[in-house]
Amino acid sequence: MKPITNSFLSIVVPLYNEQDNVVLLTKKIHESLPGYNYQIVYVDDFSTDNTRKVVKDMDDKRVHLIELKKNYGQSLALAAGMDYATGDYIITMDGDLQNDPSDIPQMLAHAVAGEYDLITGIRQKRKDSLVKKIPSKIANFLVRRVTKLDIKDNGCALKVFTKDIAKGLNLYGEMHRFITLLAYLEGAQIKQVNVKHHARHAGKSKYGLERVFKVVADMMLLLFIRKYFQRPIHLFGIFGVLLIILGIFINIYLLIVKLGFGEDIGSRPLLIFGMMFILGGIQLFTIGIVMELLIRTYYESQQKRPYRIKKISIGDGKAA
Repeated sequence: MKPITNSFLSIVVPLYNEQDNVVLLTKKIHESLPGYNYQIVYVDDFSTDNTRKVVKDMDDKRVHLIELKKNYGQSLALAAGMDYATGDYIITMDGDLQNDPSDIPQMLAHAVAGEYDLITGIRQKRKDSLVKKIPSKIANFLVRRVTKLDIKDNGCALKVFTKDIAKGLNLYGEMHRFITLLAYLEGAQIKQVNVKHHARHAGKSKYGLERVFKVVADMMLLLFIRKYFQRPIHLFGIFGVLLIILGIFINIYLLIVKLGFGEDIGSRPLLIFGMMFILGGIQLFTIGIVMELLIRTYYESQQKRPYRIKKISIGDGKAA
């Protein structure tokens, strides 16, 4: 089948203990993209098995191996791969063979047409256990309800990005789960397409029910970043001012009761609440000012990546 584009592609795949999958995955990628110009960027997230050795032994000129100095997690592994990638389109997928590389051409067609900046997959007939499906459904539901972005499958790793969108993403922590939302916040036009899904070929899944709690925590952080990252004073300052005003009204009321009616207010819990509201409001307002200064420092300082690369190998395993 004739390639739909002559553009250079970068396929970024984070690896962690995938020694039994990576050779077959590489073969399937080659079979799915005949005639295409591409590189495969494997990012080894400090595997404890022979994943690195297996990748180097393939001696494939199209395969680039990034070795991270320690286990940073999937988000930073993706970030390292995207930063290194040189393709006009950057494709991400998992290394466990559950994503099917044969879906890449149909997804790429939407990106090449120029209407969309991100094409993300919707896994059909998922071959996962309930331990993975339940957290995924909860996460997808929460994302849709909180963000109003109707993405049916945020957990699908198979995605096609235009270069400018992929390079503009700031991934950290566990934010790979919200990579579609992050791209949307960067102005990406998003297309969802159905893709195939397979059972894990070998190895063990790294995810469980504890992912739900991480999703909720990351979502709260993401919502703060979305609305208040550039202006944290708008969040902390407003709440601080409201608490100060509430405390002042309470204390004015108590002052009227004391001076106007001669009642004792020293033993009233309301007096304590009034003082707590004022002091708490001042603290929140101060936090907002401090965060404003930190954000200014963040934007004005030199940007540094939150990961460190040990070595990069191309094809024959020699360092780049």
